[in-house]
Amino acid sequence: MTDTLIIAMAQLNQRVGDLKGNADAMLEWRAKAGAVDLVLFPEQQLIGYPAEDLVLKPAFQKAAARELDRLAQATADGGPAMLVGSILQEGDALYNIVALLDGGKIAAIRKKHELPNYGTFDEKRIFTPGPLPEPVEFRGVKLGLPICEDGWLPKVCSHLKAQGAELLISVNGSPYEIDKDDRRLEQVFAARVAETGLPLIFLNRIGGQDELVFDGCSFVLNADGVAAHHLPDWEEHLRITRWRKQAGRWTCEAGELAEWEDHPADIYSAMVLALRDYVDRNRFPGVVLGLSGGIDSAICAAIAADALGPDRVWCVMLPSRFTGQLSLDLASECAKMIGCRLDTIPINPAVIAFDEMLAGSFADREVDITEENVQSRIRGVTLMALSNKFGHMLLTTGNKSEMSVGYATIYGDMAGGYNPLKDAYKMTVFAISRWRNKHKPRIGLGPDGAVMPDAIITRPPSAELRPDQKDSDSLPEYPVLDDILLGLVEQELSVDEVTARGHDRAVVERIERLLYIAEYKRRQAPPGVKLGSRNFGRDRRYPITNAFRSG
Repeated sequence: MTDTLIIAMAQLNQRVGDLKGNADAMLEWRAKAGAVDLVLFPEQQLIGYPAEDLVLKPAFQKAAARELDRLAQATADGGPAMLVGSILQEGDALYNIVALLDGGKIAAIRKKHELPNYGTFDEKRIFTPGPLPEPVEFRGVKLGLPICEDGWLPKVCSHLKAQGAELLISVNGSPYEIDKDDRRLEQVFAARVAETGLPLIFLNRIGGQDELVFDGCSFVLNADGVAAHHLPDWEEHLRITRWRKQAGRWTCEAGELAEWEDHPADIYSAMVLALRDYVDRNRFPGVVLGLSGGIDSAICAAIAADALGPDRVWCVMLPSRFTGQLSLDLASECAKMIGCRLDTIPINPAVIAFDEMLAGSFADREVDITEENVQSRIRGVTLMALSNKFGHMLLTTGNKSEMSVGYATIYGDMAGGYNPLKDAYKMTVFAISRWRNKHKPRIGLGPDGAVMPDAIITRPPSAELRPDQKDSDSLPEYPVLDDILLGLVEQELSVDEVTARGHDRAVVERIERLLYIAEYKRRQAPPGVKLGSRNFGRDRRYPITNAFRSG
């Protein structure tokens, strides 16, 4: 029985479905760890998380088992043991597991007991819950191994304590949400430590996977609740932790406490990392987007430059006869500040052609929003043509405020492959734009200075699809709209409850109606990174055909 342990925490990125690549990376990081006793990896690090229904494919399950065996065999070299997250098929049951690999074999397996089934998680339709887990003995030490949700609720950790666990190691695949890093540490896992009186290691991954992004923010808490280590956010990191048993209690030596980003820096970094991994892993050479001279497209161009480097960002100005000179000048200056390519392709010839083509059919109709949408769709077709021809992925730039109420043109400005602002309300867009003009993110590849003229941030938002158009012609001012939407969407409040916050009831009823009737548009919108607790698609899943109105 030992009274010292050296445990390495490998806070890694991963690629869903790249079983060999993920396994090879774990072996590389095991080698980097050097002379340690145990190397820890995040939940389902071998297969990638979340793999969704891919894990139900028998060929995938067999490949995962082969790679886990390969990793186990690698530990026959006398080096560190590994704790690896994967899946296990037993009969008709599929389990979410962690495996202790040591001495050339799979020394122990523990199955996830608590399966989350809310928000972005639907593990109950994929996995079978395991029994309450027993501690695993390693070098004479009883380790409790709560897997992600097992540590977010008290039952498993309390059971492990009762069964003699001396140290809790919780491997996680915990996606980023605003304020979640503090909640993990100060509320959830600090409570597990207080309840059990045991020290705890929380290990999370980093990186983007479709609409999710993982922020890392791993940590170690000693039994007194004091943090011994904070791993950085948004970056892969190897942390060596040294443990000693004294007076019957395990204690971790104090190490570096990395400072985690505050708002809105963390929101911006989430967008950058999510876009980087989405573009790179889907093998796009870069991105193309329409740059209008407005704030949404400007900040999307900046996010793309920080994610990929300015040389992989291609902006296109698509002026119509309603586009003002100020928009042209601001777009040009913004592209120069970012350092990216800017082309200008006027859409008037196509607009004239459509007017002529539809003149007979529209002869007895007044000009209305239809003609505005035709302009937007011409822009979408033009940008998609560039994407098709050159391979760049098209970014859309609509924010959550607009998408909530349908202030977007389906097959027009909604056409594209990914939207960095999908879960960002307009006031968040203003906040991250002001922040980025004064700061460069630690993980950013873009310019050091400001990325857009201040006039882009301060000018009234406009789609410029008709003369003197402003967003406020059709919508409440954004501070009002966003507060209404926070109530209706994020907090699921009724019209009465939102009105009680000081809003005009007729306005709230109108916004609720727009929110519901725009569902069909959102179903056809491109993916984008989840930032809050109720993003459209993964969290908030409403029917398209829906007659309910809370007002």
